[in-house]
Amino acid sequence: MPDTEALQLRGLTKIYPGGVQALHGVDLRVQAGAFYALLGPNGAGKSTTISIVASLLNKTAGLAQVYGFDLDTQLAQAKRCIGLVPQEFNFNSWEKVRDILIYQAGYYGIRRREALPRSEYLLRELDLWEKRSVPSRTLSGGMKRRLMIARALMHQPRLLILDEPTAGVDIEIRRHMWGFLRELNAAGTTIILTTHYLEEAEALCRDVAIIDAGRIIEQGKVAELLSRAQVETFVLDTQASEQTLGTLSTDAGPVAARWSAAHQLEVVLPRGTQLHPLLAQLDAQGIAVTGMRNKSNRLEELFLRLVTQDPTA
Repeated sequence: MPDTEALQLRGLTKIYPGGVQALHGVDLRVQAGAFYALLGPNGAGKSTTISIVASLLNKTAGLAQVYGFDLDTQLAQAKRCIGLVPQEFNFNSWEKVRDILIYQAGYYGIRRREALPRSEYLLRELDLWEKRSVPSRTLSGGMKRRLMIARALMHQPRLLILDEPTAGVDIEIRRHMWGFLRELNAAGTTIILTTHYLEEAEALCRDVAIIDAGRIIEQGKVAELLSRAQVETFVLDTQASEQTLGTLSTDAGPVAARWSAAHQLEVVLPRGTQLHPLLAQLDAQGIAVTGMRNKSNRLEELFLRLVTQDPTA
């Protein structure tokens, strides 16, 4: 495999005891230096794929290579290339924050005198330095997420895999983590991200694969896939209370509209539709629009259309 590829999966198959098939010949290539999103609904096969790559689960068939190292014949070399941040917290909650990082470094043969400055750098970058001497059980959920990322980076992996890294994290902390991950990627670390926040994937990732029912159903550059999104959603602020809506339409046909909150109306339009005729129709119904914003998450629209096979999404 060329050095430019961080991950290659070919024909990856997983059949669990009892005959349940989780993966049906997954093919995936992730270029070195990529910031890659792996998206899919619950049960689609994301976690199974990640678990196989991280050697937490045995595959049934297929090829898996990490930076050219085959998981079947060069497992130790492949594992050293990978840093994994799983969904669940899996560190000792009684250990102190810095000790968790030092012990992790030791698993990779990194001596304490080298691990100490490395741990300080990561804890400072992830705003955990002030918590370095407290037991990890005292951290908030957001801090524990950041500790998981710091731990995964202690051996300076070439490929960082993040499985729902910002789940349950508030918006401000999530944005800070985004900045850190962007810097990490810009410095050369390949990142694979799974997330339920599709705006996160759109904001961070250049490449994306969508998996459903154990099969890759779409993959490519995010920008290219987003150009295929067909509709956008607008939130209209009005002076009207919620009321029955009359027929609304544009040159493209009928318009789907609903009240989403007090005095707020959501309308779904084909991309590029002129809004003036719609606003005039609302005004004729006694609904004056005082403000508006585009709510659309284009990646979410594309995702829903692919996994539901709904052409209107």
